[in-house]
Amino acid sequence: MRLFTAVTLGSGIEAQATAHLERLRALAPRARWVQPHGVHLTLVFLGEVEEARLPELEAALRPVALRHPPLTLTIAGGGSFGPSRRPRVLWAGVGGETAALEALQGDMASVLEPLGFPRDTRLYTAHLTLARAKEPQGDAAFAACVQALEGTHWGEARVAHFTLFESKAGRYLPRLELPLTGAR
Repeated sequence: MRLFTAVTLGSGIEAQATAHLERLRALAPRARWVQPHGVHLTLVFLGEVEEARLPELEAALRPVALRHPPLTLTIAGGGSFGPSRRPRVLWAGVGGETAALEALQGDMASVLEPLGFPRDTRLYTAHLTLARAKEPQGDAAFAACVQALEGTHWGEARVAHFTLFESKAGRYLPRLELPLTGAR
């Protein structure tokens, strides 16, 4: 199973994603676009994991959920990763309680590392991936998409749980959902 942990953003953000992605697709038709239903913010990518390890993962992740309270995030604006002339990834910006989200991600990465899931060497930066370039050298059309994202506001999402997802044939299947129950 190919696994990752993430927080989902709810139906309001999904509706906004549907509307914005439809408009943006027209600007960069050759890109690989995310599906608006089930938009999420990845926290930790675990990779290929045997199904027999699910109880071990639950035992490690449950205390993380108990230590962190629910949080509120906003989605607005956007940008790209990669060279400005030919970016490789288009994203929407994440605001609100991002320090709490980063703390959740860091705690999660810490408890998973001893189980054989190495930490990502890059600093965690909350963003909502919208599209990836099909070509390895990037997609010049993303520049127009970044301009189109300026000043956009997709709304606010209350994050009350995180999910361990399985990525299977382009779909994300929830394998474990844990409520955030920590006190502020």
